[in-house]
Amino acid sequence: MNRGKRFWVSLVVLAILIVVVFYFRQKSFESIRTIQNSFQRVASRPKFIPTPTSYPFENLTIPYLRKQTYKSSLGSLHKVAQNNNYTSYLTSYTSDGFKINGLLTIPVGIPPKDGFPAIVFVHGYIPPKQYTTTDYYVDYVDYLARNGFVVFKIDLRGNGDSQGPPAGAYFSSGYVTDTLNAYNALQNASSSGVLTISPSAGSVKSPSSSLKINPMKIGLWGHSMAGNIVMRAWAVKPDIPAVVIWAGAGYTYADLEKYKIHDPSYQPSTISSPGASSSAGLQKQLVKLYGQPGSDNQFWHDMAPTSFLTDLKGAIQVDQAQDDTVVNIGYNRDLMKLFDKTSVPHQMFEYPTGGHNISGQSFTRAMENTVSFYKKYLK
Repeated sequence: MNRGKRFWVSLVVLAILIVVVFYFRQKSFESIRTIQNSFQRVASRPKFIPTPTSYPFENLTIPYLRKQTYKSSLGSLHKVAQNNNYTSYLTSYTSDGFKINGLLTIPVGIPPKDGFPAIVFVHGYIPPKQYTTTDYYVDYVDYLARNGFVVFKIDLRGNGDSQGPPAGAYFSSGYVTDTLNAYNALQNASSSGVLTISPSAGSVKSPSSSLKINPMKIGLWGHSMAGNIVMRAWAVKPDIPAVVIWAGAGYTYADLEKYKIHDPSYQPSTISSPGASSSAGLQKQLVKLYGQPGSDNQFWHDMAPTSFLTDLKGAIQVDQAQDDTVVNIGYNRDLMKLFDKTSVPHQMFEYPTGGHNISGQSFTRAMENTVSFYKKYLK
């Protein structure tokens, strides 16, 4: 190749090298600018504050609740009523740091050798500011106590004078936690044997001032929204021996959409706190995050107590009036069909009349069935 051609070839090669170097240098600058812009975008975002859970609302799920510790004890007793069958006391216990009030009713007489059987009694929805410890479910407690059961009717947080915000049943873990801490408080009461009577209550020398509970014979009773509460509590603590639900609702969460609830007394809570709201807004958040409830959806599966029926070691009875206009009887018929697929002892009693509270003539029949069930599984 002559000298002229070599010159032009060299010039072309040099030009190509300059173009290539310039191209890659520009790409490098673009990458640096991209990285810088990314850092700027990240820095401009709101800071993420870690929560004690692995994912949003994990604290509502049964697996999460099973990992928690439930420990409490009864406070001093203030006598409010006494008759030939039982003595009732106002007392309290703690749950999540809140002081929760309750009515403890103790049968008169010498406790059985292993201690009285007992029931944690969880009320249905009553507007929290309207609720008072001693004014609701009087006949229910009376019937159970006269038949030899210690009854601990708990207020739930934010209800009446109990501390904390009202939690609501279906989309919070607060009431479930209150129920399990009350359960533990009764178990601890059995180990202490004698409870402290407040000086203001006067001198009480009847056998009912000494409390002995069989810690292995404590059951749950729930009405209406408490059907969901006690079912979830049972799923968290599967060794609870006996559960009774009157006119309960909300077991699979898909059933809430299917049947809904028609309670004219319901007053939406205006208090906002983590995990403590029953508002439609929270339900919408859950649906937005995880989709519609269903057994094939992992979050809703873990939240629904019906996903854990095969773990349960106790028995359940459900009672409901066919003319209940608040809670559709389909909730509990469907629940029985799910229990039919398990080895868990279960039964449902339907009454032609009585409404949501199973009142009137049906009340006595329902209480007789309830007492017979508890005597079978708690005595």
